[in-house]
Amino acid sequence: ARARARRQRNIRVGIAAVVVIGIAVFVATRGGGSGKTSTTTSTTLAAGSAAGKPCVPVSDPLPAGAPAVPVQVGPPPTQLVSQDLKVGTGATVGANDTVTVNYIGVSCSTGVIFDSSYSRGQTATFPLSGVIKGWTDGIPNMKVGGQRLLGIPPAQAYGADGQPPDIAPDETLWFVVE
Repeated sequence: ARARARRQRNIRVGIAAVVVIGIAVFVATRGGGSGKTSTTTSTTLAAGSAAGKPCVPVSDPLPAGAPAVPVQVGPPPTQLVSQDLKVGTGATVGANDTVTVNYIGVSCSTGVIFDSSYSRGQTATFPLSGVIKGWTDGIPNMKVGGQRLLGIPPAQAYGADGQPPDIAPDETLWFVVE
């Protein structure tokens, strides 16, 4: 009898916890019961992921010497975009090469520049085997002296983890690489 009473009490406590949590979530998303939706709470809950958000134009001023980033406004690409904006005349980059580049990166859903070698005033050098998959797949066959647009879906960038605080989870990235 004692075991049955303890089990029933545990069930009541469990149900009460679920109800309290459910009410807290409801109140938080409904603005404390005032009848108005709380935009602060909703934004906080929704701001965590860029999944499904459309691409918007670049919203930041470009650093000195940086090229424009022709973001394809609207639905984010679901496949890697690798498009030469200017074809170079030098050697062709191989998949296992180490490259020295200037680049600018923009978040699709915000239009914010999250990284730029132009802002630092120096090129970056790295092996293509040590970067995000979108670069590993998107840079080979580019010719030295060229300029390439990369539109990189989240699965080929930083995925569901993102790179807080600059890159949201599930963010599509746009780059121009020279």
